[in-house]
Amino acid sequence: MNSYIGIDLGGTRIKGVAIDANGNVLHQTYTPTNDGEGRVWKAAIKKTVDDLKQKLNAHKIVVGISAPGLPSKENTVIGFMPGRLEGLENFIWSDYLQCPTNVLNDGVAALVAEAKTGAAKDSTNAVMVTLGTGVGGALLINKQAYQGSFNKAGHIGHMVIDSNDDCDVTGMPGSLEECIGNCSIEKRSKGKFTSTHELLIAMRNGDDFAKDVWLTSVKKLAIGLASVSNIISPDTIVVGGGIAEANDDLFIPLNKWFDEFEWQPGGIRPQITKAMHGDLAGAIGAACFAMQK
Repeated sequence: MNSYIGIDLGGTRIKGVAIDANGNVLHQTYTPTNDGEGRVWKAAIKKTVDDLKQKLNAHKIVVGISAPGLPSKENTVIGFMPGRLEGLENFIWSDYLQCPTNVLNDGVAALVAEAKTGAAKDSTNAVMVTLGTGVGGALLINKQAYQGSFNKAGHIGHMVIDSNDDCDVTGMPGSLEECIGNCSIEKRSKGKFTSTHELLIAMRNGDDFAKDVWLTSVKKLAIGLASVSNIISPDTIVVGGGIAEANDDLFIPLNKWFDEFEWQPGGIRPQITKAMHGDLAGAIGAACFAMQK
């Protein structure tokens, strides 16, 4: 029988898991990514896979890799990821790791994990949005992760919210990523805060300016999610990423504005829920995807 290992290649850490047939995590590990240091991060991934293989005492393994960028049509390599993780594009992992390896966009991998054993496990159609440095996303349609033509589907962070605002990294003006991603917090706060975490602390301490910046961002997120919901009509919207740790400060106003903006014939609306798998979602989803393949 095959054993399944999932690797999530993040900007700062490489997360690795081994899962059982039900998607439950048997072993997990973390390693610094060290992006920019030549082939160091590739060697770190190989060591992570070897270590997990040894813990499993497995002879035949299948690996799934979650990474930023767009995978090839066959999900064998990341075909497009400019500007980061030099050497990732078109790198053939199955040759390097000497085992069958499937490659998946990190946002899609996170949704696969939530659909298998997390917040969307009972969903038929779901949307996931990940709020961190940027804003990622993914779509579940008829219980299957939908990658679309060119494996580009689900990039919710690059939908336009304000056409008069600055362009994001893809050239889209006033995107959702610009509205709430940590990458733009200094601009949105006029240089007062360097992270969303700092902004939230100030808001909780009574800073009215911080409160206004935060609620403006959450309102724009609600508009974006309502737009996606009107197009996809999901039963569940899963919100993950570090900014989701704002908990009630995020979910209470988000639900209020979502109900204001989303079209809800008959009063029916999707459930908005927090992701369950935290920073292991990409690795778990990659392993589950490898199992499905």
